[in-house]
Amino acid sequence: MLAGQAQKETTINEALVTIDILLPGSVEGVSSTPPLAPSPGSAWIVASSGTGAFAGQTGHIAGWTEGGWRFIRPSEGMRLWDRDAHAIRHYSDGWVLVSAPTLPVGGTTIDVEARACIAALVSALEENGIISQP
Repeated sequence: MLAGQAQKETTINEALVTIDILLPGSVEGVSSTPPLAPSPGSAWIVASSGTGAFAGQTGHIAGWTEGGWRFIRPSEGMRLWDRDAHAIRHYSDGWVLVSAPTLPVGGTTIDVEARACIAALVSALEENGIISQP
């Protein structure tokens, strides 16, 4: 804000709305269509081919407020919890789910205990939403 700026309350109110949308660090999911009855503070990631209010907002975070939809451009490295996918989404030139590594197979010497340990680790990461399930 600038000293003597007209309508400072508008600038502050818009900043507070943006904070309200981003502060929880989560979205309901990914959607190309605006939900019919969203509650204030709910947010979605806009999928490609958005329709209605979501048209032209691909990749943006759409937050519902009492004043209507607000769209926030994501920044590189942003992470959000996706409630629908039960996983973290990461923004890097687009939203991606952090995917699980491929479990080891084959080989001439098989260490059953090591493979069981790796599988348990991957399973724990999936259960806690750190990586997405395949």
